[in-house]
Amino acid sequence: MTSVGAVLLAGGRARRMGGIDKPLLELGGRTLLAASVDALTRAGVSPIVAVGPVLDADAPVDWVREEPPFGGPTAAIAAALPQLTEDWTLVIAGDLERPDAVVARLLVEIAVETDADAVVFTAEGREQWLAGAYRTASLRAALAAVETPAGASVRSVLGGLAIAWILDEDGVTRDIDAPADLDRARAHLEESS
Repeated sequence: MTSVGAVLLAGGRARRMGGIDKPLLELGGRTLLAASVDALTRAGVSPIVAVGPVLDADAPVDWVREEPPFGGPTAAIAAALPQLTEDWTLVIAGDLERPDAVVARLLVEIAVETDADAVVFTAEGREQWLAGAYRTASLRAALAAVETPAGASVRSVLGGLAIAWILDEDGVTRDIDAPADLDRARAHLEESS
């Protein structure tokens, strides 16, 4: 049985959203943070290490903070990694529109993956590093090779891993970066209900 933990990225400056805490935005009657935590919990992923300011003290996650704060996703992953010893680590952005679909697909892929260091989505020709599953030992080794994770791009740190790519053909990795994204997500939710 493969063990799976998760890093949930819940920090960031959210400049295009006016500096709000994006994971606290509501979609379908719950916050993006709650949707991500629920998706991971229902899938049996544990522990969940959330990186950022404590946005919900009651959430069943371990909160840590990257150094320095707002040091970027690579610094966030590095801050969470000491708490993870599982075989695989999911790295999930806290502003995903459909975290349940992302988590489910990643878990299916790692269940059959035998050779790759990572399973990562691509969408519209772009790697979705924050919608991926990484062998924890490979993630640890990649981060150990970086002098300073703050400000380092995730691609530069993890791009050398042996990666099995998942093509996102139905938009499951869409995130909410701007007000228009939130409007689109809410409209999509209304149409599908």
